[in-house]
Amino acid sequence: MHRVGVLALDGVVPFELGIPARIFNAAHDKDGNPLYSVATCSLDGGSVRAEGDYGLTVSHDASLLATVDTVVVPPSHRLGPIREEGRLPGPLRDALAAIRPGTRIVAICTGTYVLAAAGLLDGRPAATHWREAERLQRMFTTTRIDPDVLYVDDGDVLTSAGVAAGIDLCLHLIRRDHGSQIANEVARSCVVPPWRDGGQAQYIQRPLPDPSTGSTATTRAWAMEHLTEPLTLADLAAHTNMSVRTFSRRFRDEVGTTPGQWLTRQRVDLARQFLETTDWPIDLVAHRAGFGTGASLRQHLHATTGVSPQAYRRTFRPRQAAR
Repeated sequence: MHRVGVLALDGVVPFELGIPARIFNAAHDKDGNPLYSVATCSLDGGSVRAEGDYGLTVSHDASLLATVDTVVVPPSHRLGPIREEGRLPGPLRDALAAIRPGTRIVAICTGTYVLAAAGLLDGRPAATHWREAERLQRMFTTTRIDPDVLYVDDGDVLTSAGVAAGIDLCLHLIRRDHGSQIANEVARSCVVPPWRDGGQAQYIQRPLPDPSTGSTATTRAWAMEHLTEPLTLADLAAHTNMSVRTFSRRFRDEVGTTPGQWLTRQRVDLARQFLETTDWPIDLVAHRAGFGTGASLRQHLHATTGVSPQAYRRTFRPRQAAR
């Protein structure tokens, strides 16, 4: 039986803390025998203050981590020096150092900070909640943070985005260990999808640059009102009364991307809004967002979010649940 140890730190988020036990304990072989055993520990074996207004009692101290096959670090909202300075407190550093070589190590959401601070992600790809990705990347420059994916499997070290992405990662581990049939059975038992299309990109809200700043601001505001029209770079430059070359350079300096990339992003965001709030056919959404054809919308939305318009709409505009 595969043994899983879950480390609960002060400020642990209860939902993610419970994911490993809920998912792994639902996995059984064809004879009904459990395939995993899950135990939870704190650093000293004492109670842990959770994110909410209650504490949690655990049955083990951190010596558990030296005896298991997989270690899971859920997120905490009280990471303190770990998140602020990239520094592990002594007891946590010692607990992680005692993990046996070859043990599989998993982090959910901001648990990735713990692995990064321990040096376990040096030179590796990793995931975390999209809101933390930029900060994590700045703090741990040798780690390659992917802000768009739901999880990253780098062999013996795996990391996930926030909240439900922890479920995706645990199902992935079951699929990796025992195949799709058992992973699908676990998903059915837990009433969750066995596989989700796309990644975090479809959930990220990207604020628009402030249209009141910069010399291209007026043209950006004007373009936002004319997204259904076939705007060209020459059109944008003419509206600003600049040459194409000057406009392109100044636009990149002010916005951080090319005019074409920015325009596509605004159209994708507008299409996402229509998909979330209307029942329009995909071709009409494409036309109203300035893509012209449904094929063009599908191409650009998939490139941005990893999912099709239909899949995006199902995620954010589900049918009314049956009564």
